[in-house]
Amino acid sequence: MSIVFFGTPEFAVSSLKALIRSREEISLVVTQTDKIKGRGHKLTPPPIKLAAVDAGLTVIQPATLMDSVVSGKIAALKPEFIIVVAYGKILPKSVLEIPRRGCINVHASLLPKYRGAAPIAWAIMNGEKKTGITTMLMDEGLDSGPILLREELEITPEDTAYSLSKTLSELGASLLEKTLEGLRNGSVKPFPQTGEVSFAPALRKENGLLDWSRSADDICNFIRGMQPWPGAYSYINGEAVKILKAKPTAGNGAPGVIEKITPHEVIIGAGNGLLSIIELQPPGKKPMPASAFLQGRKLKQGMTLK
Repeated sequence: MSIVFFGTPEFAVSSLKALIRSREEISLVVTQTDKIKGRGHKLTPPPIKLAAVDAGLTVIQPATLMDSVVSGKIAALKPEFIIVVAYGKILPKSVLEIPRRGCINVHASLLPKYRGAAPIAWAIMNGEKKTGITTMLMDEGLDSGPILLREELEITPEDTAYSLSKTLSELGASLLEKTLEGLRNGSVKPFPQTGEVSFAPALRKENGLLDWSRSADDICNFIRGMQPWPGAYSYINGEAVKILKAKPTAGNGAPGVIEKITPHEVIIGAGNGLLSIIELQPPGKKPMPASAFLQGRKLKQGMTLK
């Protein structure tokens, strides 16, 4: 029985490779179109396309899934399952109804919490202590279908959305293999989602602007959750500078005001507590420690970040 795989970013690559290692018959890989990225404005293929082509798999990149030609091509393969891992678009009913045994989604949260496009980032920004992977049967709603398997993972204080995504990607691949095995031998049965529902909408560049009125702990969570995209930033002397690493420190100050400057850090007031800025990235530059950032910049105690 064949599988049609839908996925786009690096997060999905581990699941695709797991299916390849398991010798699943992957008859088609569907991913989003190439995008213009980077300072060179180069047309860049999604990571799943690169992985699929490297494995000799057939890839299509439809602009829309509403095209009957696209759904017809998938239907002609008569797949047992459609597997969806961070594809980035909602599958229409015409596609959901194609596979004989359903569409399986690998989602990076403990559903029904954090339905939506950015569950990893929002879990960190909200100060969650744990997250995980849920495999589910897809319906026409947003991550609302019945659960198949679920596995928890601790969020450490050092985790960023980037590092946690890598860990959850591997966990998702492992849980996908267990899910397929369990569905085929009858040991895995779908059950409805229960509990409080929350959502994790996609992030935009403007979402990264720091709100210094929040507590130092909340701001640190925000900085971690915003990595790698869109990055937490604040305006320093008119520059939109990304704040890559910070830690709460004892004391209090005015929100957004530079309270102290040492050779190795900038200490800024928050709504509650102080924030020690350790690593930054000015526009067009590489990440740098605070000590390097301070060289050549006339920052003074009492200045306010916007």
